[in-house]
Amino acid sequence: MYTAKGKIVQNELLTQYLPLVRRQALALQVRLPASIELDDLVQAGTVGLLEALGRYDAAQGASFATFASQRIRGAMLDELRSRDWLPRSVRRNARAVDEGVRRLEQRLGRPAEEHEIAAELAMDLADYRQLLSDTNSGQLLPFEELVAEGHEQGLENPQRSTPFAELVDHEQRERLVAAIAALPEREKLLMALYYQEELNLKEIGAVLGVSESRVCQLHSQAVSRLRARLRDQG
Repeated sequence: MYTAKGKIVQNELLTQYLPLVRRQALALQVRLPASIELDDLVQAGTVGLLEALGRYDAAQGASFATFASQRIRGAMLDELRSRDWLPRSVRRNARAVDEGVRRLEQRLGRPAEEHEIAAELAMDLADYRQLLSDTNSGQLLPFEELVAEGHEQGLENPQRSTPFAELVDHEQRERLVAAIAALPEREKLLMALYYQEELNLKEIGAVLGVSESRVCQLHSQAVSRLRARLRDQG
């Protein structure tokens, strides 16, 4: 049972970390369909934060910020998975884009142009761009999904690791960095603005001189290139 003092500390932590919930919810927006409300993500993340407050054990070695961040993000991803909102046809199309990009870039020996990918898929450019918009709705980057799944077993002790696990994680990150470096310049800039600078869609669009919907399309195309390259290296 919480003492009065313990309850006060818990309430203070809740107030302090609620902005983190909103930041993480906003950070998922670029990869979600318009039908997913920001408030739903914030609500799920708040549940994750409350769980973190109830289950955090400082003796395990991890900071509360680290533990809470994992719980918040995990709760949001669980909420998205539970909805199963991405149609099978869209998942199928996403795999087709990945495979088309992989074949084409292997053949060309360079990043394929948008119109070349469309031609490889026997589509006109407008239809291909619409497909990018559709598939962007459900595409989390591969390493994000791996991290989310990998923490299923490790949330009780987020600091627990082994030399092999650390080596694998390091190698995965090196492969991802190399894959991002091979992206066309505009897509590379987009990824840096979103994942490193944490700009939102509108801000990225202003930098690139394109609309928010176009940012989503370019993000989807970049993700397909990354997945194709990482699979080739796997």
